[in-house]
Amino acid sequence: MIHFINVILPIPLQKTFTYSVTEEEANFLQKGMRVAVSFGKTKMYTALVYEIHTTAPTLYEAKEINQILDEKPLVNEQQLKHWSWIAKYYMCSLGDVYRASLPSAFLLESETIVYKNEAFTDETILEDDEFLIFEALQHQSQLTIHQVADILGKKKVMPIVNELIKKSAIYIKEEIYEQYKPKLVKYVRLHSDYSSDASLNSLLEELSRAKKQRDAVLTFFQLSTTKKPIKAKDLEEKANVSSSILKSLVDKNIFEFYHIKTDRISFKGDTNDLKKLNEFQEIALKEIKETFKEKDVTLLHGITSSGKTEVYTKLMQEVLDEGKQVLFLLPEIALTTQIITRLQVYFGNQISVFHSKYSMNERVEVWNNVLENKSKAQIILGARSSIFLPFSNLGLIVVDEEHETSYKQFEPSPRYNARDSAIVLSNIHKAKILLSSATPSLESYFNAEQKKYGFVQLNRRHGNVQLPKIELIDVKDKHKKKEMKGHFSDRMLKLIQEALDEKEQVILFQNRRGFSPVVECKTCGISPQCPNCDVSLTYHKYRNELRCHYCNYQRAMPNSCGSCGSNTLDTKGFGTEQIELELKELFPDFKIGRMDLDTTRGKFGYQKIIGAFEAREIDILVGTQMLSKGLDFDNVTLVGILNADSMLNFPDFRAHERAYQLMVQVSGRAGRSKKQGNVAIQTYNPYHQILQQVSTTNYTEMYKEQLQERWQYKYPPFYRLIKITLKHKDYNKVDSGINWLFKALYNSFGEHVLGPTAPAVSRIRNQYIKNLVIKIPPKQNLTNTKAQVTKIRNTFEAVKDFRPIRFIVDVDAY
Repeated sequence: MIHFINVILPIPLQKTFTYSVTEEEANFLQKGMRVAVSFGKTKMYTALVYEIHTTAPTLYEAKEINQILDEKPLVNEQQLKHWSWIAKYYMCSLGDVYRASLPSAFLLESETIVYKNEAFTDETILEDDEFLIFEALQHQSQLTIHQVADILGKKKVMPIVNELIKKSAIYIKEEIYEQYKPKLVKYVRLHSDYSSDASLNSLLEELSRAKKQRDAVLTFFQLSTTKKPIKAKDLEEKANVSSSILKSLVDKNIFEFYHIKTDRISFKGDTNDLKKLNEFQEIALKEIKETFKEKDVTLLHGITSSGKTEVYTKLMQEVLDEGKQVLFLLPEIALTTQIITRLQVYFGNQISVFHSKYSMNERVEVWNNVLENKSKAQIILGARSSIFLPFSNLGLIVVDEEHETSYKQFEPSPRYNARDSAIVLSNIHKAKILLSSATPSLESYFNAEQKKYGFVQLNRRHGNVQLPKIELIDVKDKHKKKEMKGHFSDRMLKLIQEALDEKEQVILFQNRRGFSPVVECKTCGISPQCPNCDVSLTYHKYRNELRCHYCNYQRAMPNSCGSCGSNTLDTKGFGTEQIELELKELFPDFKIGRMDLDTTRGKFGYQKIIGAFEAREIDILVGTQMLSKGLDFDNVTLVGILNADSMLNFPDFRAHERAYQLMVQVSGRAGRSKKQGNVAIQTYNPYHQILQQVSTTNYTEMYKEQLQERWQYKYPPFYRLIKITLKHKDYNKVDSGINWLFKALYNSFGEHVLGPTAPAVSRIRNQYIKNLVIKIPPKQNLTNTKAQVTKIRNTFEAVKDFRPIRFIVDVDAY
């Protein structure tokens, strides 16, 4: 009997593919193992076994698999269940989810290798380019396609390689590489010949002339008294010798090297007991446990600095005592650096961290530790991608700052929301999930009001510190009275000076990086544009260059206008870099720091800045929204928001809700320990209802007002949204495609289709963009709607002219 397996390939194709296997292979294989398969003419992929069966495919003949890559499954049943839900709900393929879930080291792909055919002799029939490759192969035994491209200095080299194959000058094989290398540490031990004391004495005599080698041996004996394995590196440092000395001792058969595999992720330090909760935290904890008896999801609405983290730690400890795993989701990598330190003090080595700033090998290690349910992976701290880890017995998920937009993945597919996916994940594992925020998202609060979620409030700040005083500064008025100095009003400068005099720290928030967003010619009014996107270039002063924040295009700052040749170029608007420079002039004696995408590039970029600020080496920290998320600094008494209006005037139905959340979160960084903090917000419109609600921190008023608007204009949480985006480099193609699509969707959904519209930036990386939005009324069946959209999509992609257009579906696109 022939056996078959259905596999998921890491490519965006909707269905699984069938391959044939022998009976022994079928008996050995399990769901969730990886196999290498060939797909297409020459491509090799790592596929994941999804089903094992005996039904042959009807439309094609099943190929055989190449090799089995795992001894035991790498992905478990619960994960596959979760993946299927994500693929179905977010309308993407299982292959997309598979690709997003696994660390890239597990997704081996073929590197085509080119070899020289020894039997080939007639070099006269080769063209110039072909001869170059053939000649290179006489010096090297093999070349990859990438190396061939480098030799020729061309991108498309496949046709040339094909010609060489036709002329029998070369042949190719498809090979698969394993990318993960465990970290090995080099240790030293004495060679087995030297064990007795007599042989040791003769050894020291033998080395009497080689002083350095003798030192190395003596130091080795000193270190060996601790009975611990001795690292080669430690021995070199202690004996003050170079690695070549050790090598010559190994060559003389006195020492020998050996390697021990170590984990890259480890925690050094002592653990402390959990902090004692105050009465309000105790009540909140009790209420959460009560709601968990009836509901699986609970929303904790705790004001900023109310000590929510301490409440989680108690809950987590109880789940760990039951022998279950905990997943702690955070919106920003910047946050993980601070929370890790806080949690490691309690839980020590039970914590593993998983996010994109970690290297591939570190992610592979965390994956394996979670899969094997090791003690060091009982608590996983991570950004949105950690919901894909292979948990086997999850007991609790905590989603911190659940309102954050960073939980939503926009590019590439799967475009999932980690908060919503985590709720489904907890359901699969029969676990509990706690959503927590000082400014919950409207939909979570709405679900809590509808009794879908449990609801707990914590509205006292820890240590009974009062909420900060918030004042609105009217910039328009200050301009009239000529009381502005650069981008700072006199009131703001006075507050900053007062805080600095008291030896306190200040955080200033400006949600734009760079020096200034627009450079404009004073003579003709034209500003330099990005050649690939419809957006003006941002000026970065420290590099004296113009940069596009969408495609990273950069060029030197011109001396004169490219359009009229005049050299009167002026900068408009301001970003974090300009604020930093102004502050250095205004407060020359104080240390100014900046935290944005430009200063936190490396893996430890965040740690350096946050560490310096905590150590009080920085007096004023300027930053973008990275600063607004749950960071805890006890010496900050003033927070300044420099331009509140840019957040309010944004073309999005969530702009007001987001602006409220952002401003309240930033304000929450002030006055967290003993003294009441101050918040100063500069605005041109101090009477705006959102700013008034921020100044009184009135969440319920904001919620009711926004909910009323959402009901009136048919937006979430009442209506669901599906956004469809078309992208292509030819504007006319996109235009005709979107018009065809609008008609097709309008026939199915009538006036619930909005569009077609071009977004604010309508061309990115030379691709034109057009959008359509489908609103789904509360009573309409979501599954049927998606099925209809898929049907229309298939028809759209069957039209020859529309086939090259990228078709992107984004469910819950907010």
